[in-house]
Amino acid sequence: MEAENKDYKYFMQDTGNVYLGAKLSYAEILQDEMVNFKYKSIVEHYIFKDTDPETTLESHLYYMTKEQFSYRTYEQLKAKVKVNMLEEKKSLFGGEKTGYTTKLMPLSAFADMNLAQKKAKGVVIQELALSKIGLMTFNV
Repeated sequence: MEAENKDYKYFMQDTGNVYLGAKLSYAEILQDEMVNFKYKSIVEHYIFKDTDPETTLESHLYYMTKEQFSYRTYEQLKAKVKVNMLEEKKSLFGGEKTGYTTKLMPLSAFADMNLAQKKAKGVVIQELALSKIGLMTFNV
């Protein structure tokens, strides 16, 4: 089981965003030397106000509500969540079919979905994307 989780335990960045694999726990994020210091500081000072270090990003994001302090923190970081979910698609030949679609959603839109909706759509969280501008302008 650990081998399949490694595919979703990563830290990457490009010119505009930082990407964290959803299977990472906050404790693993703090231990990873590739993760930038500012995000680690944000985790320690803000995310840990309502989240346990052993919690994975996947679990935290899945059950996150807009009332949580960590939600407000991630909103400041312009967070987006990459998810797979069931959606009905129109076929070229008429009719509809259901299949999994990958979407990059703003955290606010994802948090608007209640647990029943997430379960019904078979939501699987793949990744958390943070804006580098959001990280740069965030005061710790």
